[in-house]
Parts: sequence; structure tokens; C-alpha cells
Amino acid sequence: MESLSPGIFVVPTIVLVLVILFYLYFAKVVSDKQNYNHLILAVSVVAFFLNIFWELAQGPLYKGFEYEWKHILFCGLASLADMLMVLILFFAFGFVYKNVFWIKNMGANKVLLLAFVGFLGAILAEVWHTMRGDWAYADAMPLMPFVDLGVSPILQFTVLPWLIFMLGKKFIKEKVK
Repeated sequence: MESLSPGIFVVPTIVLVLVILFYLYFAKVVSDKQNYNHLILAVSVVAFFLNIFWELAQGPLYKGFEYEWKHILFCGLASLADMLMVLILFFAFGFVYKNVFWIKNMGANKVLLLAFVGFLGAILAEVWHTMRGDWAYADAMPLMPFVDLGVSPILQFTVLPWLIFMLGKKFIKEKVK
């Protein structure tokens, strides 16, 4: 990561618009708006902090990364984008299951589908960003066979959404179905 290009903001901007639209849609259909807002805030905060921790931990696996303000701020920006992607997953699954409180009952099928969608999304995102030159892997980054993409960022979106939603569901009041 040498500098931020406007192109790096294309996908997060589209995702931000989708998150806002999904948020407004569900705000109209839920009966418990306070619980809904509390859940969205909880998922957002947990997503940001778990992702910034992950981003900073995997930083040395990227070329040129150093623990200096420029790179730490970039990790913060990446964590905001990651948080938006988690919210897209959250809302999209809520739309599919016709219940924004779907995380209250996350069985094995939902967890496996979430991990699979996160895995595919991470592959697409890594292909996009590495092809554009937004970042490059250091020699220390383990690569997935066949696709030559970093294991760490792919694991990030395969595992973290499930963990975020498991923690987030603890903020749902019991009266919600």
C-alpha cells in the first residue's frame, strides 16, 4: 500500500449505499425498532473492532507494512469497509430469511452458508484488490493453492462474520423471534 487511489473506494461506496437501503427497509418492517437499532449498532461495533484487530495482526503479511500511523490508519479504513461488508452479509441473510433477527437461531446450515458466502466474497475482494495493486503480499503470507491469494484475508471473512453474529446475538432482547 503506497497511496490511496479513488478506485479503492468504489466497492465500499456501493456497499455503503446498499447498507443504508437495507437498514431503511428493515427499519420499516420491524416492530421493535429499539431492539433493531441496538442490534445494528452492536454488530457494527463488534465488526469494526474484530476486523481492526485482524487487520493489524495480519499487517506484516503484506509488502511494505509497518506499524506506523499511515498503515494503522489504512487498517482502520479497511476495517470500516470490512464492517460494511459484514452488515451487507447480515442484511442480505435477513432479507433471504425474511427476518432481520435471523442470527438469533443460527443452526449449522446457516453457519455453513455464511462461511461459504464469506469465503467467496473474500476471494472476489482479494482478486479485485491485488489485481488493482491496492496491496501485495509479503513472502510470509501463506497462499491458497490454485488461486494464489492470501489465506489470512480469506479466513478473515470466512470466520469473522460468524463470530461477530454470535457475539451480536447476545444483544438481542429475548422477546424477539
